Amino acid sequence: MSQEFDRLVEVMRRLRAECPWTREQTHESLRRYVIEEAYETAEAIDLRDSDHLREELGDLLMQVVIHAAIAESDGEGWTTDDVVRGIADKLIHRSPHVFGDVTVSSAAEVDAIWQRLKAERKQRTHPLEGIPADLPALMAADKVLGRVDAPVEGDDLGARLLRLVAEARAAGVDPEAELRAATRRHADRG
Repeated sequence: MSQEFDRLVEVMRRLRAECPWTREQTHESLRRYVIEEAYETAEAIDLRDSDHLREELGDLLMQVVIHAAIAESDGEGWTTDDVVRGIADKLIHRSPHVFGDVTVSSAAEVDAIWQRLKAERKQRTHPLEGIPADLPALMAADKVLGRVDAPVEGDDLGARLLRLVAEARAAGVDPEAELRAATRRHADRG
């Protein structure tokens, strides 16, 4: 690992040991900050602000490191090294076109391989398993429509919204991003 990453891990270990606030934190008490930092990172991406993105990625990385420090200090059986090793192993396993002998010619093929290998490893028993309950509604609708092959029924407002998400999927458009952009345009007119 890089010296700077190692330094960050050591800074967090020291904070966990010596700072009263950091020492009190739990995975549960920090849950909201993971979500906030992810949204702030997404906003920096939307704004195409590279310096802001760098800063927000640092804040997001801090969340990873503090949760690993909590797990380590509380004896949960894993550390930052385990997190890093796990994601590196996952990337290697799910990228046989780079780290193996599989040949691909498109990003769609790469995605198909990734999804197949993920499904093999997860061995989920239900198509909706693994969709976080707290996803924003449009993101959740997009995920559900991607996994459930059934027509949207009904004419209530919710069904009509779900059909719009299906329409966006069919067009290859991210409904969350489209609604966010339309909302910003509308707010700018007001």
